[in-house]
Amino acid sequence: MAWTMPPETAPHARTWMAFPREGLTLGATAMERDAGYAAWTAVALAVAELEPVTMVVDPSEMSRARRMLGGAIDLLEAPLDEFWMRDVGPTFVLDDARPGVLGAVDWVFNGWGAPAWAEWEKSARLGRVVAEAAGAELVPSALVNEGGGIHVDGDGLVLLTETVQLDPRRNPGLDRAAVEAEMARAIGATRAVWLPRGLTRDYDDLGTNGHVDIVAAPVGGGRVLLHAQADPEHPDYEVSAALRDLLKAEVDAAGRPLEVIDLPAPRTLRDGHGPVDWSYVNHYAVNGGVIACGFGEDDADAAAREVLAEAYPGRTVVTVDAREIFARGGGIHCITQQEPAR
Repeated sequence: MAWTMPPETAPHARTWMAFPREGLTLGATAMERDAGYAAWTAVALAVAELEPVTMVVDPSEMSRARRMLGGAIDLLEAPLDEFWMRDVGPTFVLDDARPGVLGAVDWVFNGWGAPAWAEWEKSARLGRVVAEAAGAELVPSALVNEGGGIHVDGDGLVLLTETVQLDPRRNPGLDRAAVEAEMARAIGATRAVWLPRGLTRDYDDLGTNGHVDIVAAPVGGGRVLLHAQADPEHPDYEVSAALRDLLKAEVDAAGRPLEVIDLPAPRTLRDGHGPVDWSYVNHYAVNGGVIACGFGEDDADAAAREVLAEAYPGRTVVTVDAREIFARGGGIHCITQQEPAR
């Protein structure tokens, strides 16, 4: 077996998502919960305009999901607690030695490092549920990892973060070599580039401790999109500068120097909880399009669409308001997972 994770830009068979359910992540008030349901629904319907979508739904939310999603989305009932499909679901791979064989890497999920607030035991079993529903061969992994903690270009490069895969709350005692060996085995990555950290807000209690998919995204040809915070008043100004220097000094699996493309951050610097991590890097490439995060800033949202359109030639860039998703700890990329076409 020679498993390889295709790039996100490769043709998709479908997108997998998980419908929100009541709990700490969704919100404490009816207004907060309604906003969460609406945000996930808006993303699902936008993706469904371009490719099939299957939504995993907890039994407690099935009637609501049917009402809000209508007939545009396929529903799969299964118990869940967390509903960030990129992280709780499997990572899909293809077998280079067996054309047409789909694999599903079932990482160990422990709620982003087993924080006291997290409930993850049900969703930790979704890898097997989704793999079976997709007709994929299960690829078990002993690595505690989440889909948002890796980003690949499909040509051997994987971006990782030291504070995620080497997090002692996730993988105590593991070193880079062990993680890289598992990346080679499970997703076919032959070149790992390690970021020292992620965005500032991601280290709050409800954060992931540095997921790469909110700060950097390879788009092929040795190019990497980077979250570019241009305001010195935001702590991510220094983070962006340091990561830019690091990435420019790296090469991809073919030995090409990485070309860094700045994707400017929105103007908003803070919310009621501190510095925001609003990021256009957390977009999702779909068949013929890109689903981009929007933040209610017309000029900044439009500028991001222009950068993304250049990075993904020939694709239509669609903006969906992601503020309610970010308020819960992630973005559009975090709640979606591509199943590649075979």
